[in-house]
Amino acid sequence: MVNSAVYSKALDIINNRRLTAKSENNRRFSEIEENIPEIREINGLLAKTSVELIKIISSGQNVQGQVQELGKKNQQAQMMISQILMAHGYPHNYLDMKYTCPKCSDTGFMNGERCECLNALIGKLAVTELNSHSQIKLCSFDTFDLTYYKNIQTPEDNDCYRTMSVSFEHCKKYAETFSLKSPNILMAGKTGLGKTHLSLSIAEKLLQKGWNVLYDSAINYLMQIEKEHFGKTSDNTDTLQILLDTDLLILDDLGSEYETSFYTSTIYNIINTRLNKSLPTIISTNLTPIELEKRYDQRIVSRLFTMYQYLKFTGKDVRAIKAAANSRQTLDFYKADK
Repeated sequence: MVNSAVYSKALDIINNRRLTAKSENNRRFSEIEENIPEIREINGLLAKTSVELIKIISSGQNVQGQVQELGKKNQQAQMMISQILMAHGYPHNYLDMKYTCPKCSDTGFMNGERCECLNALIGKLAVTELNSHSQIKLCSFDTFDLTYYKNIQTPEDNDCYRTMSVSFEHCKKYAETFSLKSPNILMAGKTGLGKTHLSLSIAEKLLQKGWNVLYDSAINYLMQIEKEHFGKTSDNTDTLQILLDTDLLILDDLGSEYETSFYTSTIYNIINTRLNKSLPTIISTNLTPIELEKRYDQRIVSRLFTMYQYLKFTGKDVRAIKAAANSRQTLDFYKADK
């Protein structure tokens, strides 16, 4: 089901496209008729031909023969116009109506069904609407600072800087080369290591390129889907369907949601359906592989481990490091002030 506000906005945009195309076409006609008198004369003759055609059809006498004759004259006139345009340095089709979508002539419908241009616009507007309610904000690769991982070792990794440099470059390349054939990614590591930052940096780049990208925490999406499923909202948005259809879905912080059968089945539905549609998904989690196996059933875990590229995030909590640094700066400021 399509949100009525989104649907109305999409129709308004399609209608404006059609009006703009007609206005631009009228402008080109006026320009040519002013600059090229021969074409003005031919257009005048074509207008008279249209009047003659109406009279012939109304008379009912030898309609087919006369219509064919007028059709030939019209074709000859159009060819003359094309030749004159090119002779004056214009494209041969300069006076053709140029719709954004030639298939439906910017009406949004074909044979009583929604045109793919209208469906695409509805999808883009629905994604924009969902993202406007996201609890997390876009980031940039430019603000990801690898120096926080230098000279850092953990029990699991004796060179966190090298590991995070690989993850950083992988995400940058992913954004640069993204297509609907791009792989799925599972970002795993403890909190505060940059998973959200890099996934949202990918989103920021792809949105700039015009891709439909949805990004929010798993719990926020699941709560919204639950409300819609059980009729707890008056909004007719189908969040689940939008998640299933978007070009790239980013599910942040998988594992933070409550453990319910509805949430688990919804997560499986999202992962499995997008795999079946060959649509890429990026999932981040604070859970280790062992914790994922304990938390989710085998259907989910097997897909995450076999159908997703695993990106390891290691180091010390960058947010905690920044917070400690800010606290020291504040303390130093007050000491200096005294």
